[in-house]
Amino acid sequence: MPDPTEDSQPDISALSIDASSPLKATNTSPHSPNVHEEPTTPAHRSHNPINNLKRSDPFKFGSRYLEPIDDVFEFNAWDHVVPDDEYYSYAEAQYERQRASPVSDFDKKRFNTDPAKWWNRFYSNNSSNFFKDRKWLQQEFPVLTEVVAPRAGRKVVLEVGAGAGNTAFPILKLNENEELMIHACDFSVKAVELMRGNAAYDAKHIHASVWDISSDSLPEGVEEGSMDVVLLVFIFSALSPTQWENAVRNVRRCLKPGGEVCFRDYGKGDLTQVRFKKERLLEENFYVRGDGTRVYFFEEAELRGIWGGKAEAEDRVEGDGDPKGEEATDASSDHTNTNGDALDSAKAKAEQNGDDHAPASEYPLEIVSLGVDRRMLVNRQKQLKMYRCWIQGRFKKPDTVAPG
Repeated sequence: MPDPTEDSQPDISALSIDASSPLKATNTSPHSPNVHEEPTTPAHRSHNPINNLKRSDPFKFGSRYLEPIDDVFEFNAWDHVVPDDEYYSYAEAQYERQRASPVSDFDKKRFNTDPAKWWNRFYSNNSSNFFKDRKWLQQEFPVLTEVVAPRAGRKVVLEVGAGAGNTAFPILKLNENEELMIHACDFSVKAVELMRGNAAYDAKHIHASVWDISSDSLPEGVEEGSMDVVLLVFIFSALSPTQWENAVRNVRRCLKPGGEVCFRDYGKGDLTQVRFKKERLLEENFYVRGDGTRVYFFEEAELRGIWGGKAEAEDRVEGDGDPKGEEATDASSDHTNTNGDALDSAKAKAEQNGDDHAPASEYPLEIVSLGVDRRMLVNRQKQLKMYRCWIQGRFKKPDTVAPG
């Protein structure tokens, strides 16, 4: 179930903060240059098409920092830009408006009772051409390069929320491993039909099937403890918080000891969340889109509790405040919930909403890395700024695991 706003190319000018507003970008670069120096222009800041990383295919994010001397509208995007307090005040005001006009009880039941219906409608209305291929995944998750290597041997990948195949087929296009198999699963029957009808569908290397990650069964053809890699890219946010525990349990069941989860999803404060209007809020941080599909916006500490268990969340809270892992970003200024209540954030939300969806601490995975990825996109012609926020991580099943 890939996210339509992440994969499509809609007009996002409506999700924008006008440049004339008082909201400002905050410089978070760890290497601000001396304004008196005249260094050679690095490739990622050059407008020369021969030497411009922005034009590489795929472009590698995370290399263009916004410095105090920069013109915000010189480039289309800046990496690791943390919005200032004025933006957060604006966001909190928006949240209060959303809470004042939530989804009605009738509509809440309608959208939560049969979410598959809304995803089937979505894929019936949108062909595979609606989505962009995720060519950036192998740069963000090096394990995806390893599994397609010619001498990698037997490698099995499970993609959950495979949608129309815009992750699986780019991986297959680069595959040189004769023993690679991808199990591409989606909640939607229509999505699976789109994958199976794709000209690149090769049954030798890919098997598409319908699967609900929160169910009590494993995907078709998947045995317990058989997966080298599980891909969860903009799919966990489509689940209700009541489904998280089963989903984590199933992922853990699928993984081999030492197997890895590649995770990317929405972070709290993303402009798509902030701009939701009235009658879209299902519960705290959980919304329904205009097409009936659902989306949740996560906090880093919340995900640490969900995937790493209570001990991981406690360690994060009692530590120095920085995310672990070489790919993590500095969350100390990201306004994430890192106080003593963070480790029980999901449970607190459950109590607030009358549900029981505590973090799945009895099914912990090792958190190799987890961090907030912030980006400011700009529309140079209209002088608009758009603050985006995602959370990305890598989780690993311990090499030695307890039974069950």
